[in-house]
Amino acid sequence: MTRKQPNVQMLDIFRRDGVNSGDLQFFMAVFEAGGIGKAAERLNTVQSNVTSRIQRLEAQLGVQLFKRHTRGVELTSAGSKLVPVVEQINNLLGSLPTIVRDDSTPQGKLTIGAMETTTAIHLPSLLSGYAKAFPQVDLALRTGTTMELTRQVLEQELDGAFVCGPIAHPRLRTERVYDEELVLLADPDLDDLAQIVALGEVSIFVLRLGCSYRRKLEEILTNKGVSIARISEFGTFEAIFSCVAAGLGVTVVPRSMLSMIAARWTLSTHTLPPSEASVETVFIRRASAYVPNALSKFIDHVQEASQMLSNGRDFCQVA
Repeated sequence: MTRKQPNVQMLDIFRRDGVNSGDLQFFMAVFEAGGIGKAAERLNTVQSNVTSRIQRLEAQLGVQLFKRHTRGVELTSAGSKLVPVVEQINNLLGSLPTIVRDDSTPQGKLTIGAMETTTAIHLPSLLSGYAKAFPQVDLALRTGTTMELTRQVLEQELDGAFVCGPIAHPRLRTERVYDEELVLLADPDLDDLAQIVALGEVSIFVLRLGCSYRRKLEEILTNKGVSIARISEFGTFEAIFSCVAAGLGVTVVPRSMLSMIAARWTLSTHTLPPSEASVETVFIRRASAYVPNALSKFIDHVQEASQMLSNGRDFCQVA
């Protein structure tokens, strides 16, 4: 794949116009904090210093970057355009050690995130194959919800992550990996979906807030006129499946998990209409970041896995 190279021309523009890189950091601090005072606390300086630095930057660029109001500040149109530019510069500067050491051999630390379901079903063989192919890469995996993982990619805590799509964010680049079919799990004594709907009210068992499947389940039940009596959050699927098997409520999982679930729990499985059941998994990374060889080769593995799925082969056959 073609890796995005540092935008050296962008740095030349700032250097030519005499823009101080420190002023850019003050700009980002005000943007992230949402106000001059909070930015001053974060930067351990006085408000007047922050104000003067922002005013100097606005004068040099010839535009107003913030609108001031009683609640703080908000970006102008010009300020919104500047944010991704500064992020790219920061990413470039932060990547300098990686860039100068990066050669044709993938190496160094690579931290990937994934949803619990993706980790359990689809990733073991993919990660194992990658680790064998590139032993000099220190590969680490973190699990979380789509909301958590997306934030961690944006905040540079993760190099990339498998999340539930679609994801539309100007600072992220996505690679579609595969589509998944969700099924509803319930009390083993419930024979069909109509019986669940007839109850009129059910409790749901889900992972913590930010789980995309949780939002999907809430939408499905609402569309069918079923009220949610209680939402119980758990950190593991084991706890969720045990509660559902005990007849305490319902949940949703990808169909690909059913064989794993059936080995330990007795549950009833209910097929959902295609319009409600289909979800996609995508791989996300920062759009403006330098792509080192280790991540480039990992994305190649992801694309190969996606192609296998489209050809009817198992995702886990990638080596």
